[in-house]
Amino acid sequence: MTTIARGTDTLTRDALTVLQPGFPGTTAPDWLLRRLGEGLASVGLFGRNIASPEQLTALTAQLRAERDDVLVAIDEEGGDVTRLEVRTGSSFPGNYALGAVDDVDLTGRVAHELGRRLAECGVDLNWAPSADVNSNPANPVIGVRSFGADPALVARHTAAYVTGLQSAGVAACTKHFPGHGDTAVDSHHALPRIDIPAEALAERELIPFLAAIGAGTKAIMSAHILVPALDPVRPATLSRPVLTDLLRRDLGYEGLIVTDGMEMRAVAATYGIERGSVLAIAAGADAICVGGGLQDDATVRRLRDALVTAVRTGELPEERLADAAERVRQLARWTGSAPGSTAGTEPDVGLVAARRALRITGGDTFNPLTDPPFVAAFTPVANIAVGDETPWGVAAELTCLLPGTATGTFRGEDGEEAARAAVSAAGDRRIVAVVRDEHRHQWMSTALDTLLLSRPDTIVVEMGVPQSPPRGTPHIATHGAARVCGRAAAEAIAGA
Repeated sequence: MTTIARGTDTLTRDALTVLQPGFPGTTAPDWLLRRLGEGLASVGLFGRNIASPEQLTALTAQLRAERDDVLVAIDEEGGDVTRLEVRTGSSFPGNYALGAVDDVDLTGRVAHELGRRLAECGVDLNWAPSADVNSNPANPVIGVRSFGADPALVARHTAAYVTGLQSAGVAACTKHFPGHGDTAVDSHHALPRIDIPAEALAERELIPFLAAIGAGTKAIMSAHILVPALDPVRPATLSRPVLTDLLRRDLGYEGLIVTDGMEMRAVAATYGIERGSVLAIAAGADAICVGGGLQDDATVRRLRDALVTAVRTGELPEERLADAAERVRQLARWTGSAPGSTAGTEPDVGLVAARRALRITGGDTFNPLTDPPFVAAFTPVANIAVGDETPWGVAAELTCLLPGTATGTFRGEDGEEAARAAVSAAGDRRIVAVVRDEHRHQWMSTALDTLLLSRPDTIVVEMGVPQSPPRGTPHIATHGAARVCGRAAAEAIAGA
């Protein structure tokens, strides 16, 4: 293993070691390889870095040719949040679908197969699973990324996911501590605040994280949320009471603490990424994730220099930075020695899970379609975690089963207008209306109301959280918008 970086002093090397930057392109730029030689110990991959499994394997090999113990991290939750299959949609349903099935053995098998594919491509740290309890239906950023709203259910599936993923030799990074589920603000845009007593937090949000720790999760990711009951001043990522006192001391966690993306506005707009990174390490974080929107050498240098300066001015204890860097190296040693499971592959386990997660109401008198329908996709703006690159819906899968299927995308503030446009575009075809989190979008509800008045035989497919009362005959809830969820719904519609 690479243990001594070239031409860098210990302090500078430690400052580089705690960074997890991203980069542009499908091959490693020269500056990144140079920083790996100087002490950078981790990189983060996103959809922009991945064109195919073969290309990803070549990329991780290129990184390890420069530093053989580099941690290669990815944000691959499956479901709505996928990087491996960012342009096609995921082969795995997300957490909400797995929670709807509530079979922990299946969750473990899904996580293992996803981990096996990551490991096969040279990825050894996954910023997943989400252990957030989605207790607030208005949550704009968690939703189907959560296993559900019940802490016990979320806990058992979080533990199963961690075990399954790590049995494939890929470290799990359970997120977003101390829990992002009870928020109505997306921390990519602003700082969410959770005003609940510490006792309520312990009885709900912390339960899944305790399960993850019990299952041996190798990493935990902090949330950019303000929880006044724990710290009335600083968000969790920058809070010593949250990271050191609660997570380390009270919950007994010894693994790596990773920050959520420091470029997210919840931190960047208030503290700036340099100051935020110093505060995060001082608070108890060990690794600074900064790859989502900032992906150049200048960012790495700025953060490295900010940490070095903070140590030299006495703001950041040198031993705290050294401890953080050593925890990164400890994880690298685990990933370097983790054998992974020799269990056979299950290439279709994601589709099996998506089919089991499907819930159909009002379908007793439904006759599967034999003629190609018109699919009206009422499409909300995607949150940043999901991104707008990844396709979703049922049209592509229905076209495979019912060639000639037509489709249209409808957006906007005026739901009545969207519905009228869909009816006009459909002509005489049967309409399949696809929505995502109808309960969070009034225009979408209005569109369905208007559509069902004129076309009561419309089939409704909800691919988000099915919070609104079912309507349409049938009404199909997929519990997620992954490609396999669309496939399962299409099979039900076409009777396949």
